[in-house]
Parts: sequence; C-alpha cells; structure tokens
Amino acid sequence: MQRFSYPAKFKNDKDDGGFIITFRDVPEAITQAESLDACFIEASDCLDEAVAGRIDDGLEIPKPSKLKTNEKMINLPAQIAIKAALYIAMQEKKVNKSELARRLNVDVREVRRMLNPHHGTKLPSMEQALSALGKQLELHVR
Repeated sequence: MQRFSYPAKFKNDKDDGGFIITFRDVPEAITQAESLDACFIEASDCLDEAVAGRIDDGLEIPKPSKLKTNEKMINLPAQIAIKAALYIAMQEKKVNKSELARRLNVDVREVRRMLNPHHGTKLPSMEQALSALGKQLELHVR
C-alpha cells in the first residue's frame, strides 16, 4: 500500500516573519507562509507541484518517512496522488505508456493525459488504469 502524506517542518522565519516549510523526503519542495493556518495550504500546494515535477521529469517519487515530533503531516492532493500511484505502479510493473494503452484499449495519448499532472483525468479512468496494473484504489478518510 502506498501512502501519499509527507512530513513537513514549519520553521519560524526570523528574518522575514512567518514560516519556512520544508519536506525532508522531497528536498526541492520548499515554500513559506505568513501564518500557521496558511502553512498547511502552502505546504500542500508546494508538495503537489514537487510531485508533479517529478512525474514530468521521470524521477522517482519517494515513499514518505515516518512523522517526527517537530513535523506536521501534509497530504498530497487527491488528483495528483492518484496520478503518482499510477506512475509508481507503471514503474513497478515495468509497463510503458504504449503497453498500458494496449491493456486499456485506448490511444497512447490517453495514457499520456492520465500521467499529465495538470490534466484533470476522471476517477473511473484512473481506477481502470490502476486495475490494469493489478492495483486497486483504496480511500481512507480520517
């Protein structure tokens, strides 16, 4: 089971005020916020963009570390989490875009859109693609 919640550290920015937000699992994800409430919104958006960049660049998406005492858990937005799950499943199964398109009986352009972090792919299509790779989408709400 793949989890898409990453620990973030909120550090007081003594120079400019507010907070600096970093993720030890995704070092390129760095942002800032003026208030503690805004930290969660900015952190989620920053994590979204960092993971999208990794998908676009064909890089590994790291597994989240365990939460440490001085950290807050940030959830990856659902749309990009599902795309990341598909991306990881394709790598694990060594299935390229053409092969997945064949399994789904769709044009390879459709698979490209499924993996495009900025394209709003419908949930049933993503579930079908994951299923074609032997994966099942499971949702947990806390």
